[in-house]
Amino acid sequence: MASFSRILSPFSLFLLILAISTQTHLSFSSIDKPLNPTDIHELLLRYGFPAGLLPNNVKSYTLSDDGAFEIELKADCYVMFSELVYYEKKITGKLSYGSVTDVSGIQVKKLFLWLSVSGFKSNQGSGTIVFFVGSLSETFPAEMFRTIPGCRRKGCLGGRTEAM
Repeated sequence: MASFSRILSPFSLFLLILAISTQTHLSFSSIDKPLNPTDIHELLLRYGFPAGLLPNNVKSYTLSDDGAFEIELKADCYVMFSELVYYEKKITGKLSYGSVTDVSGIQVKKLFLWLSVSGFKSNQGSGTIVFFVGSLSETFPAEMFRTIPGCRRKGCLGGRTEAM
């Protein structure tokens, strides 16, 4: 009887491990979907943001496992939302669902000053995006960023812009 329990014990352990790994694999495979979007705008949607937060001239991007990202634009550019926004050729930050922090490479013009955007958050419940400039914030309707904007080489010049 002692030899049977020795054989049964490792065999039972093997079955238990097999059952757990199979069950875990099945539950994860039905929930997780591959996260390999080729377009940064698709990635924004997966993270709870509207696609139009970035202009249409994205050349490439990288996203690390910890959420750190780097976006390379074909050229630096301007986009006119309700405020004029400047995108440098290289944009970096840290992405998590509904939140982007440690942003560098995006500036907004307020009156006569260019201010660096330090982060933004998506509030899907209220349909808004909150932008941060240091400790200050401003909220805009997410609908404003649904469409991917065209990029301009120059800021507004007498109400006109030059398309890229």
